[in-house]
Amino acid sequence: MTTTSPHAGPSGTFALGGSVTVTRLGYGAMRITGPGIWGEPADPDGAVRLLRRVAELGVNFIDTADSYGPFVSEELIRRALHPYDGITVATKGGLVRTGPDQWHPVGRPEYLRQCVEMSLRRLGLETVPLYQLHRVDPQVPLADQVGVLDEMRREGKIALIGLSEVGIGEIERARAIAPIASVQNLYNVVNRRWEPVVEYCEREGLAFIPWYPVATGDLARPGGRLAELAARIGATPAQVALAWLLRRSPVMLPIPGTASIAHLEENVRAASLGLTADLFAEVSALRRRSR
Repeated sequence: MTTTSPHAGPSGTFALGGSVTVTRLGYGAMRITGPGIWGEPADPDGAVRLLRRVAELGVNFIDTADSYGPFVSEELIRRALHPYDGITVATKGGLVRTGPDQWHPVGRPEYLRQCVEMSLRRLGLETVPLYQLHRVDPQVPLADQVGVLDEMRREGKIALIGLSEVGIGEIERARAIAPIASVQNLYNVVNRRWEPVVEYCEREGLAFIPWYPVATGDLARPGGRLAELAARIGATPAQVALAWLLRRSPVMLPIPGTASIAHLEENVRAASLGLTADLFAEVSALRRRSR
């Protein structure tokens, strides 16, 4: 492993929607809130320092949501980074919070419109670069949910639209209504349930944003196979997991999140790690797709 200062640049770039260029290794801003993703963090000033360190390390793609806190993550991002010189902030809406670790989809068009308007206010933006439907509400027609976001796109309040936790059928139905730039689904070395969606996004040129990207489970424990592979090249299991994602597809935009500057720097070092074809194959063989 290199001892030079970590930087996200070697992860490469991706043009969201063909127009908004970001570093492929991003940062997920969920963990800067309180326990259960609820309320203020214990050290708000520390969260601000961490966000500023994110930018110093060359990460220019930050993913958040109005439900993180709720609202706390967006407010901290504005405090730390506004006016976002060279930084793209993506946010999400469509989940309401009733307490710590409680998430409920609400996709009524009037609610989603309010979500966008309030995110614009909290982030201090005139246009959200990438606005993602956090979850599809099964009680509301998908056409209504995507339709109102497209209305706001045409009004100039959203630049690009993304989806989260969706299958190929939902993506295609959404694309028949509005341009879709990205898909954010659970995906990592251990959990590859959405492998077909990764392949679809690569074929179609859509960004695939894996959330929970460094989940490694027993594989990363002492004596675990991923831990052994990481030790062989002087890296950590998390770094190998991120490097594997970056090599897995050119449309992959991992967004590891942390509240620790040390862990942030560890994660960003994955941008420079690179995996040989043989090591990539070994990591790929650790867990096959679940469906």
